[in-house]
Amino acid sequence: MCDYCGCRDFPLIGRLSEEHGEIKETAGVLRRAIGEGRYDDAGALLDELVGRLLPHTATEEGGLFAELRAEGSLAGEVARLCAEHDDIHGVLGAIDRANPDWATVLKALTKLGEHIDHEELGLFPASIVMLPMAAWERITPEPAAG
Repeated sequence: MCDYCGCRDFPLIGRLSEEHGEIKETAGVLRRAIGEGRYDDAGALLDELVGRLLPHTATEEGGLFAELRAEGSLAGEVARLCAEHDDIHGVLGAIDRANPDWATVLKALTKLGEHIDHEELGLFPASIVMLPMAAWERITPEPAAG
């Protein structure tokens, strides 16, 4: 993740980046559990990871990606990233919990890390240039009450 463009100053990007950090941390702990043969822990971590991914990608696709698709310049990249979401979710969601294929999980974790890097280092910085302020106003989350 970068700090050079200021995209995290946009509340939605900041939130998505924070979630990316949490997802990467969970994926790393899962990778270590698999590598150490702690498969009971790995199963629980896999469930935790999928539980983090589903709402995260729904937020991306329903907000930022929808605005980028409508703007048009990055629609191809958005389509590619959405296809990666579907692929990663499909693989991780289809793992047989009774007899997990941990090698497949590890491959999906590698793809997930690459995917997050593409969003963080490519799409997020580009989005602050491509989207008009009206789009940001539509997708900026309301501040938390308190």
